[in-house]
Amino acid sequence: MSDNLLLTSIWLLPLIGAAVVLLIPKQSESLVKYVATAFMVANFAATLVALGVYLGDAKAAAPLQYRASQNQLVAVAGGSVVVADESQGEGDLVVRRSWIPAFNIQYYLGLDGISLSLVVLTGLISLLACIASWNIDRQVRGYYALFLLLVASMMGVFVSLDLFLFYVFFEIMLLPMYFLIAIWGGENREYAAIKFLLYTLFGSVFILVSILILYFWPGDAGAISLVNATGQAQAFHGHSFDIVELTAIATASSYYGRHIQGWIFVLFLVGFIIKLPSFPFHTWLPDAHVQAPTPISMILAGVLLKIGGYGLIRLAWPLAPAGAYDWSYFVAALGVFSIIYGALVAMAQTDFKKLVAYSSVSHMGYVTLGMAVMNLSNSPQYYAYGVNGAMYMMLAHGITSAGMFFLVGVIYDRAHTRDLDKLGGLNNIMPMYGAVSYVIFFGSMGLPGLCGFVAEVFVLLAAFNYSVRLAVVAAAAVVLTAGYILWTIQRVFLGRNQAWKGLPDMSLREIVIAAPLVVLTVLMGVFPQSLILSWMSPSVNQMVNGVFTARELNTGAPGQPPVARLVAPRVPGAETVAAPALPPVVARTL
Repeated sequence: MSDNLLLTSIWLLPLIGAAVVLLIPKQSESLVKYVATAFMVANFAATLVALGVYLGDAKAAAPLQYRASQNQLVAVAGGSVVVADESQGEGDLVVRRSWIPAFNIQYYLGLDGISLSLVVLTGLISLLACIASWNIDRQVRGYYALFLLLVASMMGVFVSLDLFLFYVFFEIMLLPMYFLIAIWGGENREYAAIKFLLYTLFGSVFILVSILILYFWPGDAGAISLVNATGQAQAFHGHSFDIVELTAIATASSYYGRHIQGWIFVLFLVGFIIKLPSFPFHTWLPDAHVQAPTPISMILAGVLLKIGGYGLIRLAWPLAPAGAYDWSYFVAALGVFSIIYGALVAMAQTDFKKLVAYSSVSHMGYVTLGMAVMNLSNSPQYYAYGVNGAMYMMLAHGITSAGMFFLVGVIYDRAHTRDLDKLGGLNNIMPMYGAVSYVIFFGSMGLPGLCGFVAEVFVLLAAFNYSVRLAVVAAAAVVLTAGYILWTIQRVFLGRNQAWKGLPDMSLREIVIAAPLVVLTVLMGVFPQSLILSWMSPSVNQMVNGVFTARELNTGAPGQPPVARLVAPRVPGAETVAAPALPPVVARTL
């Protein structure tokens, strides 16, 4: 399968599915559900094929800068731009085509360990959410069409390597989520949907301004770029949306000086922490979760929040590394505050779904903290632990949060309440439901041997190497997390409550949805290195190396003249930070 067909199918298959669903007669609701599920199975299969290519072919696993340089465009007679040599970049999971040549906008797709891990997560969670949607019985065609459009746009965000294309997918994603909440949500669905849309559009403005600064900024340095569409050495004068090229320029030259990088970073930061979300831009999240139907809450927590984290690790830090370094302590403190704040507010909730929503604010604080603990004085190794921990937290939280929201929906469908004070004794009445819930909830709590523990250990190791004070506070939040998780388990599952006697246990369809989440919660805690870190960490470490290089280059004295550098693609084997194996404390625990 060609790179173009494979990468395009990852976002196009759900879009085709949305169109097919709309063509099905209105009365054939069962057929709509089967067709939508079939397209989601095909989409998830495509992500697994991409993972297989990445794991099985050294060419596909080479550094992204190197692979980008092998996919070149050339101008031909008449002013059109075509692919220079289709075979040269085939099999490397990168596609580059000219789209709008007048503005140097490209149809530019690619995958590395960072984006691929989130693409596979999106495929899995979307498939499970699609199956969970089978109890939707109102305007079924419209629901599944919007659902598939949402999946297509999320996939497009993760595979895009052109900033303009990234922004198009990012904006398209907002509309289906708005309607899915506003039409199929709870009693206050319109308020929650509008709040979600306004907050996210507000953040989009900051992201757009950052992109335009990167495109139009007339840098003072004579940086020479080799990571461009032609692959030829040429002076860099901006007017590029190429994420890989802009990353190389920002990390290996002073084209974007320290001052302008500070502005770029702050704008990206505000835009993406709204999506993450982080305090103080988190207030849209509980309302959206409470009002959204269960499958959409699974998508929202399992995937959409990760787009905020992905934006930070793909754009904010690599495209403005000097700004990230200058703001690192503030961002780390913000992450720690979100961890504590989210845990405390979750502990105070009586609505089961709102408790899970605030737990997401707390867990996403670990992502912010892991990205920000930039102790680069001697070696980037510990910072690599932090960023790997942030990435692992996004994957682990994607599994456990989707599972928790699904479990809330299971009991709501039966008891028609989310009030924790009214629940209780479900362990005796629904033993299968209780067993699944224990694994998922303990995984979210960070119990050793489950997925959340590995992510927290990596982040805290990096935090202690950066600031002991911040690390101690963040570590103390583990007790708060255990507090609200254990208290929830006590109120929902333990004791006896005759009011719920006779409630049916989980159905076969619900077990099919929960089983992959339970298995991954365990496997990601027991085999983190072989299952994920071995192929995800090299891409994370390449980003860390770029930030480390940029810190040395861009953090000199104010007014220091910029340095011109030849910005060349890193060839395979040029990484300076090895993929981190598990620290001894983790290895002993597991």
